[in-house]
Amino acid sequence: MSKTPLAGRRIVLTRASDQNSELHAKLAALGAEVLELPLIRVSKSVKNDDLAEVFPELGHYDWLVFTSANGVRYYFEEFRRVFDDIRSLGLIRIACVGEATARAVTALHLKVECQPAVATAEALAEALIATGSLDHAKLLVVTGNQNREILVTKLEEARAIVDTLQVYQTERNDLRNDSAAADFRAHGADAILFASSSAAQSFADQAAALQLAKEARRPLAGSIGPQTSKTMRKAGLPVDFTAKEPSLDSLVAALVKRLGR
Repeated sequence: MSKTPLAGRRIVLTRASDQNSELHAKLAALGAEVLELPLIRVSKSVKNDDLAEVFPELGHYDWLVFTSANGVRYYFEEFRRVFDDIRSLGLIRIACVGEATARAVTALHLKVECQPAVATAEALAEALIATGSLDHAKLLVVTGNQNREILVTKLEEARAIVDTLQVYQTERNDLRNDSAAADFRAHGADAILFASSSAAQSFADQAAALQLAKEARRPLAGSIGPQTSKTMRKAGLPVDFTAKEPSLDSLVAALVKRLGR
């Protein structure tokens, strides 16, 4: 196979604009032309009243649970604003849903003590339960506005005491007057990658603003995992290929397998 198996292929990314650098670089290294179509935007969203309840209790939590790298970023922005010493975290243990989230934690010179082999909410809950430390343990789950309830539900079923702290929100990005959207409508692509349910839903919601010209290439649609695929199908979008596991590397591998030369 060529060293650049995606040479001549046009790939559309649908993540928030400030989260595309890693995936963009991976695809460019494989020879792809990359078009960024930010269907969602992520911003900090945290209430001072919530922080006032959670931060004084940090010494009483057994686990600090992160479900995304965005959660790590915005949680520690607020933590550093309030505290001037990382030791204010106390003896809390840290759990992360996947590799990108774990990297965001280790970049802060903190240890991740629980990370499932598969980056899903269900797997994270099972990994935490497998530690045998949850009976009446107190957990703080850091979330966004669209996090699934399954993680908290499973932890509570395991007799854990769970508090949640929202620190960011994910919203649809209106692309009606966006230059990248105009490029996509005119030329299309060979594939479009969905790395979250929110991006897939935003694409479906904005179908009129993203309708392809007659001569444009119709892209294959790739999904990062089962939950995103479920959202895609429910929204009427095709799922032409799916990552074997919910990670960017696996999504790229599935893309190369489908389109690679």
